[in-house]
Amino acid sequence: MHKRALACTLSIGILYSQVFSFGVTSIKPSKAEDFRRAGIQFLPGGRLIATNYPLQVLISGAYHLPYQSPRLVGGPEWVRSDRFDLYAKADAGTIPSELSAEEKRARMRLMLQKLLADRFHLTLRRETKELPVYAMTVAKNGLKLPKSAIEEKDCFDESATVSCHTIQGGQGFGLHGKAFDLSDLAVFIENYTDRPVIDKTGIHELFQIETKGWVPLGGKAALPGMKAEDGSDLASLPSLFTIFGEFGLRLEPQKGPVEIFVIEHVERPGAN
Repeated sequence: MHKRALACTLSIGILYSQVFSFGVTSIKPSKAEDFRRAGIQFLPGGRLIATNYPLQVLISGAYHLPYQSPRLVGGPEWVRSDRFDLYAKADAGTIPSELSAEEKRARMRLMLQKLLADRFHLTLRRETKELPVYAMTVAKNGLKLPKSAIEEKDCFDESATVSCHTIQGGQGFGLHGKAFDLSDLAVFIENYTDRPVIDKTGIHELFQIETKGWVPLGGKAALPGMKAEDGSDLASLPSLFTIFGEFGLRLEPQKGPVEIFVIEHVERPGAN
């Protein structure tokens, strides 16, 4: 397998020492017993709230990675098992209102990267590997996803009522989103595919989606009476490829370069 190291071991704390930081941060072990009550929110005003999340998922959010994929490897087991509640707030002026929504989101991710380096002493190494992938492309008859009711510029507005660049659900629940772009869809769906998903559509608009669940890729045929998480008859559910086809998208098996993040060093956070 071809393997090309993009960089030597990098300390994120050094790499991001020049970017803006959160002024207030709190990280505590989560006491929630129900793992379904978990989430992460990038909110207007430079606020970040993550509830009942393992560090693996926080790293994935900071680097816009699927939380279940071969792109993030290494580290001790607690990175994936221990769960944390995180609250962070930027000082006034750190996220200027004149920045575009895309720039605000990118700055928030950089700030989260630095927070993880400061509080967890996280060190990553980046590599590129040639791997089997799915290339997400637009079908011949064109994209059929309905456009979002809101625009990108309104995503980080203080009065926003829709969570932008967020898709909820999963294999047994379907896809549910009010304002996401196709790169968000590729990242989310990779959590349920057997290889990385690369967005090759070149489309950057916001869309909305509502679907039923789908059968596992390469899974065994469902027996009569088997149910999905949302109560649907599992035997009647479509494949993920069928769902994508209904919206004018294709998942084409290919080989391509995939950036891999290797956890070199990490520590549990100290008390606030």
